[in-house]
Amino acid sequence: MPDRGKQYEDTVKKVDRQKLYEPDEALKLAKALSHAKFDESVDVHIRTGADPRHADQMIRGAAVLPAGTGKTRRVLAFAIGEKAREAEEAGADIVGGPELVQRIQAENFMDFDVAVATPDMMGQVGRLGKILGPRGLMPAPKTGTVTQDLGRVIREIKGGRVEFRVDKTGVIHAPIGRVSFTEQQLRQNLGALIDAIQRAKPTGVKGQYVRGITLAPTMGPGLKLDIQPTLALAAGER
Repeated sequence: MPDRGKQYEDTVKKVDRQKLYEPDEALKLAKALSHAKFDESVDVHIRTGADPRHADQMIRGAAVLPAGTGKTRRVLAFAIGEKAREAEEAGADIVGGPELVQRIQAENFMDFDVAVATPDMMGQVGRLGKILGPRGLMPAPKTGTVTQDLGRVIREIKGGRVEFRVDKTGVIHAPIGRVSFTEQQLRQNLGALIDAIQRAKPTGVKGQYVRGITLAPTMGPGLKLDIQPTLALAAGER
């Protein structure tokens, strides 16, 4: 542990805390800052002008990352009949109807990363709110995880779809890949995420929407990004 602490301190010295980094420079440095023995996630933390205590300022949505997430995600689908077959063909890991709802209630079954459902199943899936809600696993129309188009959504999740939502302090946290990704892959993913977050701007948020953006590998220090060049990535300049 002492060595790890010293390694982190040495890494921190490479970061200028007062500087606002251009996206490309920050992505390059984030890769260089990685010192863990595993393939660290590269995460983005976006400080917004939203006050999530107000319903009309809640930010929630999803982005499809062009280069994927670098992580295999287990998908559970609540569906019956033809929609269950559609979910299986799209690659869902667990598919079921009322019996799956009962299993989660009885066994607290949680061996999945994302849950999706058809609208007709939500009457029963709604009973799982207290179990799935606190874990961020409850299907919801706003994130596109309650849908008739199960096949498309499941393929997107498997291919690089990430959900995001603002926390109680007005900050959004989301991954954009791994340190093993190329800078171009991370850049594309960052642009896609920023684009989705801008599109998800609630009508209740007034004034400056995005107020700060920080990029960091899982075990490394944060890099403050220059906001305007970063937002420009979402405008197709990536």
